[in-house]
Amino acid sequence: MVMNSLSRKAFLFFTILTLLLLLAACGDSSDTSSEPTSDPETGAIEENSEANAENTDADTESEQNADGNGHEFNPDKKPITIVAPSAAGSGWDLTARSLDETLKAENLVDFPTQVVNEEGATGAVSLAQLVTEHQGSDERISVTSLPILVNYHMGLSEYDYQDVTMIARLMTEWFVIVVPEESPYQTIEELLTAIEEDPQSVPVGASGDDRLPLQLVFDRFGGDPSSINFISYEGGGEITNGLLNGDVEAALTGVSEFRSQIEAGTLRALAVTSEERLGEVFSDVPTVSEVGIDVVFGNWRGVMGPPEMPEEAVTFWEDTIEAALETETWQDIAAKNQWDITFMKGEEFLEFLEQTDQDIEEGLRKTGQIE
Repeated sequence: MVMNSLSRKAFLFFTILTLLLLLAACGDSSDTSSEPTSDPETGAIEENSEANAENTDADTESEQNADGNGHEFNPDKKPITIVAPSAAGSGWDLTARSLDETLKAENLVDFPTQVVNEEGATGAVSLAQLVTEHQGSDERISVTSLPILVNYHMGLSEYDYQDVTMIARLMTEWFVIVVPEESPYQTIEELLTAIEEDPQSVPVGASGDDRLPLQLVFDRFGGDPSSINFISYEGGGEITNGLLNGDVEAALTGVSEFRSQIEAGTLRALAVTSEERLGEVFSDVPTVSEVGIDVVFGNWRGVMGPPEMPEEAVTFWEDTIEAALETETWQDIAAKNQWDITFMKGEEFLEFLEQTDQDIEEGLRKTGQIE
């Protein structure tokens, strides 16, 4: 009996001891797993939260910089070059620097960017370098516009939009016809009449690609487009100097390139090629349509990359440029320069280019610049 009693007590003792040990072990495990929520003010928890946040941010950034196949664009944060294929002060230069300003001001890129001017032959020199020296590269993008079409059809360049990677259209800029403030020509009709009567006495400054709008205007006015005495310049800065120095009597270029001189009163705008009147400093300037000349002509500007540009780079720039154009920084720049934001990418952009290319070829034939 005594032995049975001792055996039962011993068995009960070991059973209780085993249960206590099991409970202690579970308690330790429970405490460890519940630390993140049981004491949210501890330093360890804050460190874990920060680490999780950093991982989440890194994952998000990686997704934003990747194409549909998960290939990341510029993981090494290499400097990216934004090319303005003309001299400082031109419309291309202003576009490139405005894009660069927006990318930085709105923190849209996490790598260095710089604007480089590559002037020559109204963009043909820079285009040739992009095609022949940077094939397959993801380290540069370039501003482009109508000259990539005009130069090709006129035989001034052996390359066109099909030889590069067209990324996106940014906006449309309208043309303005100007004279020096002291010019005797007060209206667009007076200027066109003077050109019609004696073309050589009215030299007109324009970049190579900017001639077509005035030629179409003059054709609709009843004049001979091939008779206009054009003096070629590389961009708006050079044209302005030509006007102020008396080398040309009138000039034509994008509205943004003459805006500051018109505001300062050194140049006077006679007409714009937009469908409706523009705002701000151009609000009192008539359209050519208002004076009975049925021409509406705008210059699109966009961004291109080298031929065979990697897919992740194209995707990144399509998405980043689209986001940039929606920011306050870009909206303010566009409003100041009277740019109409007309974003396009992908197939829509390529279809636009194909149709515009046909229209440009037709216009050049009509004005006698090509056969």
